[in-house]
Amino acid sequence: MTPATFPETTAPVQRVLGACPHDCPDTCSLVTSVQDGVALRVQGNPDHPSTGGVLCAKVSRYVERTYHPDRVLTPLRRVGPKGSGRFEPASWDEALDVIARRLSGIAARDPQAILPYSYCGTMGLVQGEAMAQRFFHALGASLLDRTICASAGAAGLTHTLGGKVGMRMEFFAESRLILIWGSNAITSNLHFWRLAQEARRRGAKLVCIDPRRSETADKCDAHLAILPGTDAALAFALMHELVVHDWLDHDYLARHTLGWEALRERALQWPPERAAAVCGIPAQQIRDLARDYGTTRPAAIRLNYGMQRVRGGGNAARAIACLPALVGAWRHRAGGLLLSSSGWYPVDRARLQRPDLLAGRQPRTLNMSTVGDDLLRASSPAFGPQVEAVVVYNSNPVAVAPESAKVARGFAREDLFTVVLEQFRTDTADHADWVLPATTQLEHWDLHTAYGHTDVLLNRPAIAPVGQALPNTEIFRRLARRMGLDDPCFADDDETLCRQAFGDRVDVQALRRDGWTPLPVPEAPFADGRFPTASGRCEFFSATLARQGLDGLPDHLPNHEPAGSDPRHPLAMVSPPARNFLNSTFVNVTSLRAIEREPVLEIHPQDAAARGIADGQRVRVFNDRGSYRVRAELSTRARPGVVVGLGIWWRKFGLDGTNVNELTSQKLTDLGNGPVFYDCLVQVEADAAAAAAPQPAVPA
Repeated sequence: MTPATFPETTAPVQRVLGACPHDCPDTCSLVTSVQDGVALRVQGNPDHPSTGGVLCAKVSRYVERTYHPDRVLTPLRRVGPKGSGRFEPASWDEALDVIARRLSGIAARDPQAILPYSYCGTMGLVQGEAMAQRFFHALGASLLDRTICASAGAAGLTHTLGGKVGMRMEFFAESRLILIWGSNAITSNLHFWRLAQEARRRGAKLVCIDPRRSETADKCDAHLAILPGTDAALAFALMHELVVHDWLDHDYLARHTLGWEALRERALQWPPERAAAVCGIPAQQIRDLARDYGTTRPAAIRLNYGMQRVRGGGNAARAIACLPALVGAWRHRAGGLLLSSSGWYPVDRARLQRPDLLAGRQPRTLNMSTVGDDLLRASSPAFGPQVEAVVVYNSNPVAVAPESAKVARGFAREDLFTVVLEQFRTDTADHADWVLPATTQLEHWDLHTAYGHTDVLLNRPAIAPVGQALPNTEIFRRLARRMGLDDPCFADDDETLCRQAFGDRVDVQALRRDGWTPLPVPEAPFADGRFPTASGRCEFFSATLARQGLDGLPDHLPNHEPAGSDPRHPLAMVSPPARNFLNSTFVNVTSLRAIEREPVLEIHPQDAAARGIADGQRVRVFNDRGSYRVRAELSTRARPGVVVGLGIWWRKFGLDGTNVNELTSQKLTDLGNGPVFYDCLVQVEADAAAAAAPQPAVPA
């Protein structure tokens, strides 16, 4: 179904204000044009300063996604083997009755055998973890440690700056030097990139630090193509040069930092030559960057989460977050660092999610990044009960979780009862016993924070739910009623939840009138120190970490799988999202998949030649965890010794029903217990089977 199939009408076109729900720092304000109850197009709100009327190519196709012919529009009951994707329609009453009965039976034995699995399929406070968390807290289900994207960097930032806080995005336009570190901003942070371009027009220098020569690196003045997992080594070498050349703000260090002398001694152990050997780049590049950073005011760092998906990701984030305090960059509103702004938001999560409904129970916590192992575990005193039921919402773990062969095996268990709230038949939905149709952003209320700017956004429903789709909140309300959960909180409607999220801490009138309202964050929040740490200072030394038996100072920790450490798997692999996808979202949008065409592996011509691989040839990428067949793209975007498996394709669109996560591991980061997607060694060889047989067509 598309808007073009509806009859012509002369009804007026309405403009409905909303917010982009997807996992992107920009959190754009949307305007949906609606006529006779049908969404015609989605555009950026020109009145929202951060959005400026501009959307990425993905979200500009949101109408296509909402009216996609493959939308799940009725509850579906599995009728084939798990993973086959064979379902038949059912009524809501039947679906909810069966699900409530099965979950009630499991909860009566041990509610911890029920596992919720969710992440940022929507970033909304209401359709994300509001009514859902109330439901699982009331049951006493296992808790989920939501680590799969950002937990290492968040921990590193919190132990250094005191929280997920930093400079305001709009002031990057005034910076004279911008380090874009671990970010392909053109793809994943478009509105920041506009500000960076404005700064460059004013004379700023842009430097990209990324193992891949990304689209962003192409447009910067310099690119440091460091090896994956070596970011902390680079940060310490920069500190070394700042110390040796006395490019330091001694007054700021004395008044607003903690642990400087100890950090200084560690930095002096990292001359550029040592870091260059670790990072795989010329020492002169490090010296040049240190000089620029030490002598340019104001200097800013736009750090992103790509650099923390390795063993030492938390320590690397800590080391980089120390840099602005060394040179006093925080004194300027256009200086400092931004990884995430989400810590500025005064969200009342306890009121939204109601952990008090646990009533003193202390369920176990399972890490979403190890779901493959956890679904395959038997009951034990250490682990607790075997997982008997999984309820998945706002996520697609069979595609996005690491070591996905194990994840798929776990979800294929015939004795595992699986319920998936979804808009499409994803890889995970294919493994469900029941698929429940969920609304898209155009069809429900929600409230949004951001992690790239500091505005709160309200999303109004622009159209009625398509088919029999329901908001996540309503699905959990109905399940709660059927399971006898009678706390009054389960009667709160979505508009009430929107009001509860902030209470009186935001300008509600502006929010309802304009669709957004800014937070009162100072222009230069740490010009006079006042960091939200226990000491009020930028903590180079963390007493909290020391009390946990960890190093109180940041350090460089080599990867679990360091480049060059395994001759059987000599290539390091990173797997950033393809430009027209956002994690596994939008993979099924026909127009976007047509642009990407098929999964590819970028490999440097030098590495390809050593393996007899030609451009466009099918190859097998493998390690001890699995193998993945894909088309090779010879490209200098991949540096020698590193291959790039662009993701995250649904497994069903892969040549063998697999994707790049067949190769990633369930090992965890140093801080935050996050996944190590970019800490992965592989080998690549020409696909002998491809040479002997015709290639199957890529699904349309």
